[in-house]
Amino acid sequence: MRAIWKGSLSFGLVNIPVAMYTASREKEISFVLLHKKDMSEIRYARICKTEDKEIPWEEIVKGYEYEKGNFVILDDKDFEKANLKKSKTIEVINFIGKDEIDPIYYVKPYFLEPDKNAENAYCLLREALYKSQKVGLAKYVLRNKEHIAVVKVHDNMIILNELRYQNEILSSADLKIPGQSGQKRKEVDIAVQLIDQLTVPFKPEKYKDTSTEMLKQMIKQKSKGRPVHPKGEEPKMSKVQDIMSLLQASLEEQKKPQKKIYKKTA
Repeated sequence: MRAIWKGSLSFGLVNIPVAMYTASREKEISFVLLHKKDMSEIRYARICKTEDKEIPWEEIVKGYEYEKGNFVILDDKDFEKANLKKSKTIEVINFIGKDEIDPIYYVKPYFLEPDKNAENAYCLLREALYKSQKVGLAKYVLRNKEHIAVVKVHDNMIILNELRYQNEILSSADLKIPGQSGQKRKEVDIAVQLIDQLTVPFKPEKYKDTSTEMLKQMIKQKSKGRPVHPKGEEPKMSKVQDIMSLLQASLEEQKKPQKKIYKKTA
């Protein structure tokens, strides 16, 4: 695994040299864009508006338009010089209760690994976070942008989980969300019973991306010239008058013993 950032994790006057690693990945089927006429691949080109020709990456720079038609050019070293300390430090500025942050703010996790000479300080912070049931609220700079994050214990390590800023959360004021609509007590009670019956401990290894697997099967069928038929039916909206009977039926379905599948042994 390759580190994407190296610097220090600081709280108070304590600085712990750490390396940051990506802790998640997107697993998607890769597609290429093709010209429908001859199945040729489509490529993206960086075209200069003035010269109307493609420009190689080595000739491209970042510019900020401070007034119409005038730009100031910035490179990676300029971003570091803007605040060298922030570019090299994950600074814990406060500690808060571990359950205080609404999940809507979480973006992406990163692993933090201590430098070989920083194991003791790393373990000290890990144990203190675990015992206090707190997380650190931190600021850091990555890819020329300042982020906020929580520093928390996960299994036997310290991780950093990037957060969204408040102004990055869109307002829901324009959505038509119903208020209290006076559901019948019996309906609510049965819905709670169904929730209780479907409640299990969270085991992430149980959940697989079945949609991607079905898509792969469809691609395989199409590659062999076989017809592809839709899987299942489009769900129909439940009618208001049917909700009670549907809740009852759902409860009865959950009460049925699950069929066991026996595999033949050689």
